[in-house]
Amino acid sequence: MKKILLALTLSPCVIWAQMNPIAFEEYDLDNGLHVILHEDHSTPIVAVSVSYHVGSKNEDPSRTGFAHFFEHLLFEGSENIGRGEYMKLIQDNGGVLNANTSFDRTFYYEILPSNQLELGLWMEAERMLHAKIDQIGVDTQREVVKEELRERNENTPYGSIMNEVFEHAFVEHPYRWTPGGSPEYINQASLSEFMDFYKTFYLPNNACISIAGDINPVQTKEWIEKYFGSIAKGTHTIPRPSIVEPEKFAEVRDTVYDNIQLPAVVQAYHGPAQGTAEAYAVEMMSMVLSQGKSSRLQKNVVDKQQKAVFAGAFPMPSEDPGLLLMFGIANMGVEVLDLEESMNTEVAKMSEELISVEEFEKLRNQIENDFITGNSSMAGIAESLSDYYLYYNGETNLVNTELERYFKVTREDIQAAAIQYLRTENRVTLHYLPKTEKE
Repeated sequence: MKKILLALTLSPCVIWAQMNPIAFEEYDLDNGLHVILHEDHSTPIVAVSVSYHVGSKNEDPSRTGFAHFFEHLLFEGSENIGRGEYMKLIQDNGGVLNANTSFDRTFYYEILPSNQLELGLWMEAERMLHAKIDQIGVDTQREVVKEELRERNENTPYGSIMNEVFEHAFVEHPYRWTPGGSPEYINQASLSEFMDFYKTFYLPNNACISIAGDINPVQTKEWIEKYFGSIAKGTHTIPRPSIVEPEKFAEVRDTVYDNIQLPAVVQAYHGPAQGTAEAYAVEMMSMVLSQGKSSRLQKNVVDKQQKAVFAGAFPMPSEDPGLLLMFGIANMGVEVLDLEESMNTEVAKMSEELISVEEFEKLRNQIENDFITGNSSMAGIAESLSDYYLYYNGETNLVNTELERYFKVTREDIQAAAIQYLRTENRVTLHYLPKTEKE
């Protein structure tokens, strides 16, 4: 423990220099499937992941929710895996599995004992080649997805925030709808539409398989070729949206009435695409405002002024320019306009003055710690490798070098980002009020 505490007190550059690089090998199959392998024998487990470069932004505006729906549907089974058997096969062999969908990609993974690697590869190949897409599965997952959306958006306090924010912030770009999509459109879609979506996006040349853990690389490559090599490459160009959201020149303000007790102020500022120099500065700026007990929103708005019971800020990483989200839940008896004024005061300070040297050093240490923690498990490494390849134009080695990008950001860069993005005319402000106040 003493050694760990000592390491965390060192400067970020010193700690970074002492980190062991994550070794990996990557290559492409003839059908376009990108493969990334990381060998680590420290524990007898392996993480098998497959990312498909399809998210909610790839959907037809009249059929939103398809990517999220497929996250569920592709667990139904395949030509060689019985309905409902997918999860059982993994769990019966000592593994766990899950999936998630974002605006930009869909991610599936299994964590297995290393002697079950071949099982995981076979099952992911079945998902890619022989997924069971029939009316029974579609009808079953329709109900599952609709119930999930009801629970998330209607039955959870403040659950509609993401939907409301993105709908208010974007008028042209497909980020205007969130990955959950619309139950109405899922109901309207025909079986043939679901099959077309599968044939369009769930292809080897639109996917990356990332494996991390206790593997024999030679054997692993043989299995990958055996199970994935014969899957046909897509024959047409995979559609990518090219819409650019217009620059904003006026603040968007609105009131949302929700099933809540405490009012809230929700703000969203348009920000840069992930991977850009500005994105690193914006992320660091949000950490100054929000991360930790000594962050500005926590220290000033929550603790000192007691205007909020909670306040935070975080960027929403996205492939195209996205949003920096900021919110505060009002303390008892505090008006939303009063809370908004306090939040805006802290935001304004980011543009008016440089952050202190002490804040800057703490910030760099936080980034270092977060970076190490994110790559401390085989599942985390597999996902990081896949995301860097998919989102950053094949720059997979950012898993080892991205800290350089953070460390290049200066206090002046953070202030410049605040001036550029934290502008009133560049934001959405929503006041969340209890439904009882609607009249």
